[in-house]
Amino acid sequence: MGSVSTTSLPPRLPVPAHAARLREALLAADYTADGLLDLLGAPAYAALARSETVPALRATGGDSPLETLVRLFLLQRAVTYDSAAAALPLDEALADGWVVREDDAVLATVDVRPYGGEDGGNWFIVSDLGCAVGGAGGIGKKAEGVVLGVGGASTTLAGITVRTPVSSALDLGTGSGIQALHAAQHATLVTATDLNPRALDFTRLTLALSGAREAELLEGSLFEPVDGDTYDLIVSNPPFVISPGAALTYRDGGMGGDDLCRTLVQQAGERLNDGGYAQFLANWQHVDGEEWQDRLRSWVPRGCDAWIVQREVQDVTQYTELWLRDSGDHRGDPDAYRLAYGRWLDEFEARKTRAIGFGWITIRRNAAVESGEAEPSILIEEWPHPVEQPLGDTIRAHFERQDYLRSHDDAALLADRFTLAPEVMQEQVGLPGAEDPEHVVLRQNRGMRRATKVDHVGAGFAGVCDGTLSAGRILDAIGQLMGEDPVILRDRTPQAIRLLVEEGFLLPVGQTPGEYGEASGA
Repeated sequence: MGSVSTTSLPPRLPVPAHAARLREALLAADYTADGLLDLLGAPAYAALARSETVPALRATGGDSPLETLVRLFLLQRAVTYDSAAAALPLDEALADGWVVREDDAVLATVDVRPYGGEDGGNWFIVSDLGCAVGGAGGIGKKAEGVVLGVGGASTTLAGITVRTPVSSALDLGTGSGIQALHAAQHATLVTATDLNPRALDFTRLTLALSGAREAELLEGSLFEPVDGDTYDLIVSNPPFVISPGAALTYRDGGMGGDDLCRTLVQQAGERLNDGGYAQFLANWQHVDGEEWQDRLRSWVPRGCDAWIVQREVQDVTQYTELWLRDSGDHRGDPDAYRLAYGRWLDEFEARKTRAIGFGWITIRRNAAVESGEAEPSILIEEWPHPVEQPLGDTIRAHFERQDYLRSHDDAALLADRFTLAPEVMQEQVGLPGAEDPEHVVLRQNRGMRRATKVDHVGAGFAGVCDGTLSAGRILDAIGQLMGEDPVILRDRTPQAIRLLVEEGFLLPVGQTPGEYGEASGA
């Protein structure tokens, strides 16, 4: 999430004057995501994500440069001056403010976490001390201006983002800069904004230490800093938590209910170039007397297609407890905790909110939709099942298939050729010993990992789609084989074909199939 000044933070942040020299030293010591896993072992490495540092401390008792760097920057323990000098260009690190010296000890001023970049790149995310290992976990009680490091939400958004080469990208609410760092790999110009100027400084450090291009860094709220500029890609992991008072800026957006997320989505449409994507993580309210899908459908801006996926739903008590623990309220006075809990429930009751949904929102600007030449494609679905990240290609392919289906009526569909997407498996379901299965299921083993039930015609059709014959000719052959009227098959089957195409089981020959590779026969 975008971060939010505090007296407990260092008096100044490092400057990136010698970031390249520091990066060389980190890489020379193998202070990378893979290097950490090799050094710590899987159990200690996994424990860090649970805020448990004891296993990692036990694994770094030696004096190698890698162990020194882990204790210094990741575990935030003091190391000896000699150890630091052996692992770092220490004079430059001291002068630039990455570390400070206290007698014979050296301490880090910021958290520097290795992060596995795209195509095996070695990146580093810079954040406030104590704000990367294990996530927020009570950090709100320590500092109001805190800038968090990498968390699960950050990596989720990075994984679902469409990664095609673009001219311009906007990271709104950049925080420590992870989304800007990803965007810098495929966007000519990256703009990163945040309400907190400290976050912009951290983004500058993250980009410099990761060897990425500089970004345009602008201070301000929502879309205010970018004036009337438009972009090919907009990403945001906003402070989406729905809470009374919005006291913690790193997670609470300062608007009532889910208004912040709604405002971001609705305003993003006019900030996109034609064909551009805006992608968000968001929370939304489930309100009595209203379908949550209708609520989200009203957020989609005019002239845009949308795909919204609800990944999780929590009732208001679960949601309240989650975020009171995040801010550390559960560790304080029990009476104060009960009062805080009650305020949250009072707020939800006043808004008639019974639950909170969490998920992904992707919108795409579409000139044909804006002009009225095409109807918008808006898919809003609940999908709590496991998926395979990264999903950027999956999301791009979804919108491309919607374009295809809108431009092909049933006659054009039957005249076209299709291939079965790779790694689609067929399952036959029925009682043991039965001569024929009760039904057939097609299941994807990649991407969204969808499954869909098909009849015998649908299963037979999918099984022979290799890009050679048109859909109509395949149905004619199936009709002859099964003794069914081909005319009737041609009349009733296109809707089933549309569903298989929409969900990515069948790929039109000549279309880009996203995560499944090139379609054969194209």
